[in-house]
Amino acid sequence: MKLLVTRKLPDAVISAAKARFPDLTVRDNTTPLTLIEAQETLREFDAVLPTLGDDYSALAFEGGTHRCKILANFGVGFNHIDVNAAQSAGVIVSNTPGAVTDATADIALTLMLMTCRRAGEGERLVRADAWQGWHPTQLLGFHMSGKTVGIVGMGRIGQAIAHRCRLGFGMNVVFYNRSQKKVDGCTQLATLKDVMATADIVVLAIPGGPDTAHMIDADALSAMRSEAYLVNIARGDVMDEAALISALKTKQIAGAGLDVYENEPTVPSDLKTMENVTLLPHLGTAALEVRTDMGLMAVDNLIAFLDGNTPPNQV
Repeated sequence: MKLLVTRKLPDAVISAAKARFPDLTVRDNTTPLTLIEAQETLREFDAVLPTLGDDYSALAFEGGTHRCKILANFGVGFNHIDVNAAQSAGVIVSNTPGAVTDATADIALTLMLMTCRRAGEGERLVRADAWQGWHPTQLLGFHMSGKTVGIVGMGRIGQAIAHRCRLGFGMNVVFYNRSQKKVDGCTQLATLKDVMATADIVVLAIPGGPDTAHMIDADALSAMRSEAYLVNIARGDVMDEAALISALKTKQIAGAGLDVYENEPTVPSDLKTMENVTLLPHLGTAALEVRTDMGLMAVDNLIAFLDGNTPPNQV
């Protein structure tokens, strides 16, 4: 089986892949596959291990037969792959859930703390040699303990965030989920707007894709209180970025913490100039052991397919 890994992964992952797939190509480029490149991979390889942003949209699967029979995605999110088009073309898609849960939840808490406690603003002050010393009213932020967090999307990651907020900060947890779900110690509210209006901090933990594109728009943001904060560790396309910028400029909300963006890696200059916004470069799973676990899970999906079995994380 001829395998392509679309971007360099940790050494342990490449070694594990090469042990079972000697005919292995690792693409020497850190940028996502373009549509034309994705089409070429489907013609030239038996299996592909793609990741975030590789353009396996419906157009990639048009026009003829494909040598490739499996896309073993590196990552839990797969909105860059049109699964229906892949399946119609006879291509299996798998992902890597579970491995990313705790690391992504940790980044949510990082953004919550950095934004509410003005940590990014404070660090910039120190680095600019503009700090003149401690005084009682300097950089007064928002105290998280005991407040209400609203989680939009109560899957694995949403539940991990809720667990940290409840036990670590004594927070009240409300959530919106498209299906009914019982989560100990948490209260499901009927609508998205109910959560946006109730929470001191809203955290987005929903999957990306057409069903959730711009789910957080001007209408949803209008339900938030002026002292509330918004954090996005989901996918950039769930947020109407222009509406968020407007809400921040007009002080409709107090601030935002973002790890993902609508048109990555482009970040609007308006966001970059706002002191009440924390910006991270998509660090959700950026820990060596986590990325290694993700890669090994993707390789396990490939090995199962090679052995004639159903990949354990087929989507």
